[in-house]
Amino acid sequence: MRLGVLDVGSNTVHLLLVDAHHGAHPWPAHSEKAVLRLAEQIGPDGALTKAGADALVKAVKDAQASARRLRADDLLAFATSAVRDATNSQDVLHRVRKETGVRLQVLSGADEARATFLAVRRWFGWSAGRLLVLDIGGGSLEIAAGIDETPDVAMSLPLGAGRLSRERLGVDHDTSTPPSPKAVDDLQAYVEKQLDHAGSKLADVKWDRAVATSKTFRTLARLAGSAPSRQGLWEPRALPAQGLRQVLGFVRLIPPRQVYELEGVSASRSHQLLAGAVVAEAVLRRLQVDSVDICPWALREGVILRRLDQLESA
Repeated sequence: MRLGVLDVGSNTVHLLLVDAHHGAHPWPAHSEKAVLRLAEQIGPDGALTKAGADALVKAVKDAQASARRLRADDLLAFATSAVRDATNSQDVLHRVRKETGVRLQVLSGADEARATFLAVRRWFGWSAGRLLVLDIGGGSLEIAAGIDETPDVAMSLPLGAGRLSRERLGVDHDTSTPPSPKAVDDLQAYVEKQLDHAGSKLADVKWDRAVATSKTFRTLARLAGSAPSRQGLWEPRALPAQGLRQVLGFVRLIPPRQVYELEGVSASRSHQLLAGAVVAEAVLRRLQVDSVDICPWALREGVILRRLDQLESA
């Protein structure tokens, strides 16, 4: 069967269609993205702006049309932190459903962590032992750990790369000067404080294999020397903590509008890379992780796998 997943994230609205059945590898059939940067469309009152809502409705309509054209049997639509945290989220969800017919399910941060953990577990298998899974999105950082397909620990912290770039560094993709050393130091202190708040939960995290997923971690790994995407999905990739510190050291000196000139960095997310590197370095250091393996599967694949499990049970 052909399943569609519509992921309304803080940076993009991403439609992924896969051909799959229970027990089989989900093979991508189609992928398309609309770069909306919804996290940057949040006004001073915490509400998603009308322009942001207009763009979201159009992106959902376009994705729905593509899913129908390509004969998707089912479309799973969900939204994460940008919509979840907006003060007018219910109004936005109602408008999307009224104008497109698509019901967006808002995932909690913990649900994001659990779905991503399932995807990573299926990718690496049982031989990986107890997993630690880290995911830096546009609006939040998810951490999960456990031995089964459902993690024992699943948490979400407001440490997304897009959120911190906007709120703490005050940069966007057109910023022509790097943030001041003080701004970066203040950001690092803020991230440490947020990790302190989760201290008791983090103390319970145990693992045999540390894994990271998401565009931020993949980009940082590429800058630290991992294989480029053209070498294929199956090529092993990792991000060592030492390499991450080196990447952080030079990225903090480069203007955001020039970061995309680095190999492996997308123009749409280049201004978020510094904040993402600060979060990644802090969490690896706090958890005393020497290196993380990079998993190509993440939240969208986790949602697909969970749906296939439900269909099989039914």
